[in-house]
Amino acid sequence: MLYPFKYLFYKLFARHKHGFGIHSPFVYDFITGVLRNREYVEEFNLIEELRKELLRSGESITFSEFGSGSRRLHSPQRKIVDIVRYSSIPGKYGRLLYRLIRFFNPNIIVELGTSLGISTLYLANANPSSEVYTIEGCPESARIAVDNFNRMNAKNINLKIGRFDKVFSSLLEDLPGVDLIFFDGDHREESTMQYFNEALLFKHNGTIFVFDDIHLSKGMENAWNRIKQNHEVTVTIDLFRFGLVFFRKELQKQDFIIRF
Repeated sequence: MLYPFKYLFYKLFARHKHGFGIHSPFVYDFITGVLRNREYVEEFNLIEELRKELLRSGESITFSEFGSGSRRLHSPQRKIVDIVRYSSIPGKYGRLLYRLIRFFNPNIIVELGTSLGISTLYLANANPSSEVYTIEGCPESARIAVDNFNRMNAKNINLKIGRFDKVFSSLLEDLPGVDLIFFDGDHREESTMQYFNEALLFKHNGTIFVFDDIHLSKGMENAWNRIKQNHEVTVTIDLFRFGLVFFRKELQKQDFIIRF
């Protein structure tokens, strides 16, 4: 099914964003506290101003590709403006990440796929007392991301450079625990499942997994369905672009599709 038709299907069958018909108190609180929260804070303006500056950049970098790659960008020489336009998280979903962090207050956050650091800044600015560990496979992208972190004075970001399959599991082993993982670096079915299964070993009852682009391809939809069926997963929330996964044993196993 083509992506626009998938989105239309989602819109037709998603539960109402105001929480009507949702009988899970946990999910209803999530809807009212996160999805319906329209507070616009100064950090949003600062990050979006940074995005605008990057969109004006004339710089190009040599890009190292380790994941599924962009459907629009194929050359190893890539313009910063194109990376921002096609690979960076949209503001709507950056704000969602921010509100998710504010609502659940995770202390240790891991991001798989830094790119130029826009999503990382949304994660880090939501809770400056948290520690954000972000992994990027491309050294040139990482260099620009570090510059962006310094410009935004983000002190709680720790960037690791390397292949995801080499760095991710070793990073999790070194951490005292993990409260939220944002999977946004390799949009292939088997890679997604590999990182999901590795992360399962380190999650706790309150850990949250957030997957980006769950309907991007048939492979990603297969991965999302396999994740939903995992016996350790209790609640999943499909927001079309994002898929949220919860492991709270006190919750009844349910899968939600909610309009966002």
